[in-house]
Amino acid sequence: MPANKPLTVEVSRGDMVESRHLGAALVVDGRGRTVRAWGDTGRLIYPRSSIKPLQALALIETGAADGFAVSETELALASASHGGTPEHTGPVLAWLERLGLGEADLECGGHPPMDEKAAKALVRAGKAAGPVCNNCSGKHAGFLTTAKHLKEPTQGYSKIGHPVQARLRRILAELGDADPAKAPAGIDGCGIPVYGMPLSGLARALARMAAGDGLDADRRRAARRIVAAMTAHPRLVAGPDRFDTLAMQAAGGAFVVKGGAEGVHAAIIPKLGFGVALKIDDGAKRAAEVAMAAILAHLGVLPEAAAGLSAAPVFNAAGARVGVVRMEEGWNA
Repeated sequence: MPANKPLTVEVSRGDMVESRHLGAALVVDGRGRTVRAWGDTGRLIYPRSSIKPLQALALIETGAADGFAVSETELALASASHGGTPEHTGPVLAWLERLGLGEADLECGGHPPMDEKAAKALVRAGKAAGPVCNNCSGKHAGFLTTAKHLKEPTQGYSKIGHPVQARLRRILAELGDADPAKAPAGIDGCGIPVYGMPLSGLARALARMAAGDGLDADRRRAARRIVAAMTAHPRLVAGPDRFDTLAMQAAGGAFVVKGGAEGVHAAIIPKLGFGVALKIDDGAKRAAEVAMAAILAHLGVLPEAAAGLSAAPVFNAAGARVGVVRMEEGWNA
């Protein structure tokens, strides 16, 4: 059988293609059947933040979400790579306070807000960016919630030997048909363990969240709650002018889309019962976002009004549009 043609994203400047980003992508249905495939879909990848909706399952399945009255907005933040605006950090701090904890209990480390306006506001105020500004602080608040609910130590919850991380490994194994214990491992940007898994395994896990196939009743309900929270609050999942938020707002709840570092992107499409996973070889975010938009449009779930997301402009220093990032011609043939 011939190999799948790789995804190719072209960067044009004027009349010429200046650069190309190659990658792989897979669309899978709830039964694990391949709908479309490009490139090497069996390769191991680190899924990075694209699996936050999967990781949030533990928050519900342990009973912690109900035990601590976790709101829909907090479920969205637990699944987010947020921009660090007050709209994001305020609810995370309030959530921690309700747990009897504070920002110092977050083990994700701090970085400047991903939202440029929020980052500049901190500088003007002479304040350092603490852990709550980390794009993963909502996810970590969720981890702390499960630890508190199950009376586990909150200190060290990010370490590989902690029960919080053991639950996440089980979820990946059960939904992705992968064994993290036998996979390459590393440390993610927010300090938790990250495990290599096949791109095909990530797509299957996302499809199971989308369709509910093979899930018990409790997990199916948990998946629906997470998807509902993310589609209801797309601004919390990323932030103003960021791809995931713009795509979900344009689609009006038709799907969840979640980016990760190093050119990884994921989508959950309940309407079709599909999961989509993609990885750009060189880790380029600009290519991953364009490719995901193009695939969603190809599947008929991204409205024509958002077609611009699959053709990102290239600007020069003076602000003039001088090129475009888009899929190569005939990519979906």
